[in-house]
Amino acid sequence: MIPKSKIEAIIAKHVSIEKELSSGKLETKLYSKKSKEYSNLGHVITPAKEYLNYEKNKKDLEIIINDKKSNDDEIRNLAKMELEVLNKEKIKNEKILKIFLLPKDLDDQKNAIVEIRAGTGGLEATLFCSDLFKMYEKVCAKKKWLMEIISISRSEAGGFKEVIFSVSGLNIYSYLKFESGVHRVQRVPDTETQGRVHTSAATVAVLPEAEEIDLELKDSDLRVDVFRSGGPGGQSVNTTDSAVRITHIPTNIVVSQQDEKSQHKNKAKALKILRARVYEAEKRKKDKERSENRKSQIGSGDRSERIRTYNFPQGRITDHRINLTLHKLDEFLNGEIHDEVNEGLRLKEQDLQLADLN
Repeated sequence: MIPKSKIEAIIAKHVSIEKELSSGKLETKLYSKKSKEYSNLGHVITPAKEYLNYEKNKKDLEIIINDKKSNDDEIRNLAKMELEVLNKEKIKNEKILKIFLLPKDLDDQKNAIVEIRAGTGGLEATLFCSDLFKMYEKVCAKKKWLMEIISISRSEAGGFKEVIFSVSGLNIYSYLKFESGVHRVQRVPDTETQGRVHTSAATVAVLPEAEEIDLELKDSDLRVDVFRSGGPGGQSVNTTDSAVRITHIPTNIVVSQQDEKSQHKNKAKALKILRARVYEAEKRKKDKERSENRKSQIGSGDRSERIRTYNFPQGRITDHRINLTLHKLDEFLNGEIHDEVNEGLRLKEQDLQLADLN
């Protein structure tokens, strides 16, 4: 049983936020934050009210069922059927509410910054890095999420050594966070003359996009260096010092940006990445301190953890965290069945967390 006070708190909060939103007194950023919170609460308001009224409705039906003098068999049988439906709804609503009341990742509602880097496998790994980027590009297009490229470093083979991009929309991080880790590919490279299968890898890091309200980067903690952008072979691309390197002194995290011709734009992009990386570093530090809680989560989100294998000869995609294998590699790379895998990861994480509550 879920305590009555917790259910009442959900309903009261929904009413309270509704009043705040209709007051017209909230600033834009706070209004946006409250709107998201109101929308999330809206999904459980009906189950909450039904769960709260369960005991009363149950007693009313039991009175009808047990009153043989006033009610004939037909009315009593209808009441019994209603009670069966009511009990099933109670079980369903209880599960919905338990999941809602689970400890939440406060970053789930945030946008995300995704970093893909070629790992082991040389030029073949850079091609796989490019394939992963195209896959996420298709997922974003299908879901109507906004993707913005921040920086790209290309390889001689036409792939990517590294690509960084941001994704904006509703609850982006809650979906994409499961992509963090090592992605392994098994296939025959175009350069392979004897038809041997090679194994390569790329790492994906998904960071919650931190805003100034989440993390303040003090000027005194930053060292900003400007330099001339370099092209292939070290040749100069720009004749001005437009490239920017920012070092966060307390954590020694360094971000360089030179894709734009404007120093101002490069600095803005570098700060966006830096804020996300510093925020993630602090988040991981807190997670480590609460290491017992991490045991109930799917994967650690660590970019050194192997999470998925893409086997081209067999047309197979395997997610190692939930032992899920699908022979739908082409569909997955086209962004068509990501929800199926993501749903499995979400349900597994919820099951582990619910087991911790029992």
